[in-house]
Amino acid sequence: MLVSLSIKNYALIENLQVDFNQGLTIITGETGAGKSILLGGLSLILGKRADLNALKNPNNKCVIEAVFNVSDYNLEALFKKLDFDFDRQTIIRREILPSGKSRAFVNDSPVNLSDLQKLGERLIDIHSQHQTLQLVDNLYQFQVIDALANNKKHLIAYKETLLNLKRAQHEYDELLKYKSESLKEHDYNMFLLQELQEIKLEENNLQTLEEEYETLSNVEDIKESLAHANAIFNEDEIGVSAAMFNLKALTLKLSKFATKYQNVHTRIESVSIELDDIFTDLENLQEALELDPEQLEVVSHKLQVINNLLKKHLVNEVSELIEVRDNLEQKVSFTESLDDSIQEKLIEVNSTKTKLNEIANLINASRIQVIPNLTNQLESILEQLGIPNAKFKITVNSTDEYFGNGKDDLAFLFSANKGGTFNELKKAASGGELSRIMLAIKSILANYIQLPAIMFDEIDSGVSGEVSNKMANIMLQMSEKMQVFTITHLPQIAAKGHTHFKVFKEDIGNVTQSGLRKLNHDERIVEIAQMLGGKEISTSAVAHAKQLLN
Repeated sequence: MLVSLSIKNYALIENLQVDFNQGLTIITGETGAGKSILLGGLSLILGKRADLNALKNPNNKCVIEAVFNVSDYNLEALFKKLDFDFDRQTIIRREILPSGKSRAFVNDSPVNLSDLQKLGERLIDIHSQHQTLQLVDNLYQFQVIDALANNKKHLIAYKETLLNLKRAQHEYDELLKYKSESLKEHDYNMFLLQELQEIKLEENNLQTLEEEYETLSNVEDIKESLAHANAIFNEDEIGVSAAMFNLKALTLKLSKFATKYQNVHTRIESVSIELDDIFTDLENLQEALELDPEQLEVVSHKLQVINNLLKKHLVNEVSELIEVRDNLEQKVSFTESLDDSIQEKLIEVNSTKTKLNEIANLINASRIQVIPNLTNQLESILEQLGIPNAKFKITVNSTDEYFGNGKDDLAFLFSANKGGTFNELKKAASGGELSRIMLAIKSILANYIQLPAIMFDEIDSGVSGEVSNKMANIMLQMSEKMQVFTITHLPQIAAKGHTHFKVFKEDIGNVTQSGLRKLNHDERIVEIAQMLGGKEISTSAVAHAKQLLN
């Protein structure tokens, strides 16, 4: 509920501070006294865009602050979603600076207007005769029916399941799309993969192949060099072997004379042994070396294939080719297993659809069940409000399409006259009738859900007599479950309020100011008497005012 409202430097208001109570609050005042200014200031609290022209004194900032008790509104989740600091006594403040900038705060934390509007919608519903577009909106009509049908849990489950269906359907479509695109590449990928698999990259080291190729390509030169090396070892008089033999013999004699000669001899023996090994290796290399044109062709082919693959895949190392091959194997494997993945995803889509259809059927059934009750209540209330022949034809039909709130198509038709044809509300009802229909709907909803505080702005226009009394009773009944404000010109309605405020305008010096004052019992008698008979208050008007108040 709205606990208090403070307005400073706004339009004709210099400084206003007012506290409100639960129940039905009446606001009256002469035309032009400032009731629209009060609504304008309240609209700023609810997130309406600010206008620099609204500043009473253009040199000072305008500050509008409202305190709300949100204990019974279940707004913790919304506060968390909007990243607002939650407090049961929530303070909303708007500031309009002389520069034209506007700022908004919730519990002293700055917020943007779009988020403030989302919160404001849950706090106060300002309704006037000209603000009935909501009533003709199909989604709002569904909300009314769902409130009576207690569909909240079903709708939450439906929306969650619908999100799951959209996600699964999107993934299924993406798999089909990927399959369509990948099949075009699959054969080419298979060709590339087979090329890389056939060469057995792990078994073919590029450096080893290149060395083998060089060896096979130069067999004659290598043979000739090896033969010459062996000759150097084996020549009888000047060969390395003969020289080492003579050298060992000489150092052997010397070794008998001193240890230092013995050391030299030992070293020469070591060299001799190493030379013998080298000689053996040279002989083996010479014997093993053969001219093999076929093997040369095999090695040459492998080298050519690998080098072509390196160029083809724009890499420099065989290890990188192995990585390319592994990636291709994954792609080919995924493409070949796509049918299984697609089938699994299709099963998920169909099972989610089945679950969604079950929930949608529950929503449909509960909607159909409450329509007679809603129709009867609306027609009964509208009869009290001066539309005795009001008739509604509300039908809910299941479709094959998934909407955000179910699968139903809703027709909310109205006829105001006996024997009249049924038509959509926006075509069949006048502005005054729409206002009374909205009042009827709000009064019904108040019995099923916790509505925000509501402010009726002259919803009683064009109403008089007993109808106005019935309208006041309906508002009074609503105020038992919610905070209700009504701006009225009718004494019958003004007399029903638990609290009565008067908007007034006065001249202070050369400046006109608007204000809002809470009336005591005697002041209410005077105000209602004036509403009945004008400025000149008669004894009968006073008596009638007292009668209405009693």
